[in-house]
Amino acid sequence: MKKTNVPIVTLAIFMTTFMTAIEGTIVSTAMPTIVSDLDGLEIMNWVVSIFLLMTAVSTPLYGKLADSIGRKPVFLFGIALFVIGSSLCGLAQNMIELILFRVIQGLGSGAVQPVAITIIADLYTLQKRAKMLGLNSGFWGVASVIAPLLGGFIVQHLSWHWVFYINVPIGIIAFLLVLVYLREPKHKSSSKLDLQGTIWLVLLLLALMFFLQDLGSNMNLLVMAALAVLIVISVILFFRAEKRAADPIMPLSMLIDKEFFALNNITLLISGVVIGFEFYIPTWMQGINGTNASLAGFAVTPSSLMWIVGSFLIGGMLGRWGIKKTYDYMLAILVAADLVLILVPIYTPFWVFCIVAAFNGTAFGAITTASQVRSQVLVPKDDIGVATSFNTLMKYLGQTMMVSVYGIAFNTMVAKGLAKHPGLTQAMMNKIVSAENAKTLASSVVPQLRQVLLGGLKAVYIVSMIVILISILLNQTYKDRKIKHE
Repeated sequence: MKKTNVPIVTLAIFMTTFMTAIEGTIVSTAMPTIVSDLDGLEIMNWVVSIFLLMTAVSTPLYGKLADSIGRKPVFLFGIALFVIGSSLCGLAQNMIELILFRVIQGLGSGAVQPVAITIIADLYTLQKRAKMLGLNSGFWGVASVIAPLLGGFIVQHLSWHWVFYINVPIGIIAFLLVLVYLREPKHKSSSKLDLQGTIWLVLLLLALMFFLQDLGSNMNLLVMAALAVLIVISVILFFRAEKRAADPIMPLSMLIDKEFFALNNITLLISGVVIGFEFYIPTWMQGINGTNASLAGFAVTPSSLMWIVGSFLIGGMLGRWGIKKTYDYMLAILVAADLVLILVPIYTPFWVFCIVAAFNGTAFGAITTASQVRSQVLVPKDDIGVATSFNTLMKYLGQTMMVSVYGIAFNTMVAKGLAKHPGLTQAMMNKIVSAENAKTLASSVVPQLRQVLLGGLKAVYIVSMIVILISILLNQTYKDRKIKHE
């Protein structure tokens, strides 16, 4: 049997990473135009949410299948599904169709992202693996930087449909490269798929994600209670099924491992810190600094650029310091950066946020890549696919959970601020967060509105600080040993 062409397969993996990474930001950039064309402002958030939900709930299943039947068929299936979903999204005639087609795209993404990382683990030794995962994260960072510019160009010069069509040629080329150049021995797995465990896990994740999506909203309390009951029942029945299964979808030995538990909970928490920074800083720029929409997004660009640097440096850091010290140093950087956001005065120059973004990005890139490497070396080789998928799942859960928690903190403080100023209204707050719409407000109320907005934003970063400190405590469960060079 011919050997795998490692450079070409690695290139294909980087292409799929770029493809899935660019999709999130580029769709957000094009969303106002899509809504204007298809209508459906009230369900706009589901275009993003349903993609996230489907990606999250499918990753554990794909991870198990990758360990059971092989990486190649699962990876190819994911790429094909993502390309088909992208094509259909581009053809959507209304928002309902677009949301349904995003389900297909999300199910494809659930296979592409974790299985790509698993294949890297198969192709490279531990020392090289850290570097290649860093490079893979680099492609993710590059995609995050260029996506807003590319999205704006596509919407302005082509049409929003091409935001989705752009994935098709990239996906087809990557599919063909993997099909031809990735060779792996045939997997002869006599074990049956853990169907009961899979069903209860999917139900658990769906209920949890829907619960988190609507946390703090005006959703019916009865529905929230029903979801909470479903979560509890699903947890109990999932663990019962895993105890009985001959080949569980998620081995309990992995879940009760102290280091693995801490590692993935840190991943969950830090993913939440990332989303808090990237989501709210542009609002700070527009609402308080009065920066226009185009420039506001660039306040977080240094984070994406330095993410690449952190990803590249992590291999050497792990070899020199070990996982515990590396995490301690990176988490200390996040503490310092978050402290700046909590303490800065209301009128803070744009460049200060760029510096904060640069330090945050370095730490984010290092921690993300290290968590991928560490989750793979803490489990037996046969469970690498499951471990990688679980690590990816925790990122999505962290983002979803913390967006809801931040929303509660932000809205609570804004409501308190408005209560102190009877002349201010929620309608005014909706205008102040846009530099363009803020021009329509009376100049006398703008300083007060900005002060209220600042209170909400600082509440977000106080919550973020608590999350980072919890991560530091979890990190103390590690044994401080170095990763050996292979």
